[in-house]
Order: sequence, then structure tokens, then C-alpha cells
Amino acid sequence: MQPTPHPSPNCGPRRDGAEPDLIVLHYTAMTDARAALARLCDPVAEVSAHYLISEAGTLWQMVDEDQRAWHAGAGAWGGVSDVNSRSIGIELANTGAHPFAEPQMAALERLLRGIMDRWAIPPERVIGHSDMAPHRKQDPGRRFDWLRLARQGLSVWSWPDRNNGGDFLSNACRFGYVPPEGCADPGAAVLEAFRQRFRPGASGPLDDLDRALMRDLAERFPVDRRAPSP
Repeated sequence: MQPTPHPSPNCGPRRDGAEPDLIVLHYTAMTDARAALARLCDPVAEVSAHYLISEAGTLWQMVDEDQRAWHAGAGAWGGVSDVNSRSIGIELANTGAHPFAEPQMAALERLLRGIMDRWAIPPERVIGHSDMAPHRKQDPGRRFDWLRLARQGLSVWSWPDRNNGGDFLSNACRFGYVPPEGCADPGAAVLEAFRQRFRPGASGPLDDLDRALMRDLAERFPVDRRAPSP
């Protein structure tokens, strides 16, 4: 799958010799892909991503994979606090208010397979912007089909024993979530980010299914929080 080059000036070298071991998915929250492309390549905006995929499946590459794009901002996943230096960012043209188009999802799947093969990135290291920035970000949102990716080995899902719960926040940290600082209720922020991805139709207070799902994820995909963070 050959992307159309559209270089962005908003990038630089990865810090401390880091290589990508995460993929972060975003939605653009803009009216169309062309508007998003213009913003991601505008030096005044100071934002970018490695790739952008339109609703029709058109793929642009704005930053080389070995370079640091400016897509993640403040946040963390497991022991990684400089997510930009350790990730590849993919923007999907979507306002957040409608489903992701079939051609777009098919293009994303092809792109993910290539990136994961090139950099030996496992499925559990494909995350959403909201995963690494709870309380601050919502994308790719509740309409994104994470289960579809998981069924192809391009992300992960949870099929737990409903009676096998545990401490939700402790297990969330084992899986990779980092409770946000400066937030009145960090646990609620993590719960919201988790539900956006794994229980998009859920609402209300923490329940036993939340606990069981998170424990299953923590036990099968524990993040190595001892790894040095660039």
C-alpha cells in the first residue's frame, strides 16, 4: 500500500534514539480530510501525524516513520511518557459523530499490518489517543470499531469471566493506563477512556463487567512499566 507523500514541517528526530513501539489512532474532528491535511502540514498549527486516511480510503504520509511526529501531546502509556518519540500516529478523517467508512477501515487495516511488521509492534501496543490521554482526549471515540481490528490481530479485545473481577484501577495500570494528574477523579477518567474502547454503549458507575474486562486485559497483556521511558 503506497501512500501519497505530503510532507509536514511539524516533526523532528525521535529522542534518545527511540524507535516506535506504539501506534496511536486518532480522529481529525474536522469537516473533511483535505482540511485536516492542511492543518497537519501548517507550521503555525504545530501538529502532525505520520499518516492521514480519508473516508474514501486515500492515504497520505506526512512524516517518515523513523521521525517524531507531533500527534500525541501530554499523556502516557505504561512507562512511556514521551509517546511521540515511541509511536506512529495515524489520523482518520472523522468528526467523531459518525461511523468510520468501510474504505477507510480497510485502508487502516492494510496500513497497520505493514507498520506492525516493520517495527515488530504487537497488537496490545495499538492504542487510541484517549487511552494515553484520559480526561483530555476522546478520539478515536465510541464509534470506532476496535473489535474489528482485534479479530484480525491488529489490536486486542476482552472476553472475560464475568465473575472474575478485581481492583479496576490497579488492573488498568497493569494494562497500560496512567491515571491523569490534575484531574478531580482520575479513576473516572480512566473508566471513561476504557469504556470508549471496550464498552462503547456503557454508562453509569463502575460495575462488575468493567472489573472483569479490565482484569482479563491486565492478565493477558500486562505492560512492562519498568521499561525506561525516553
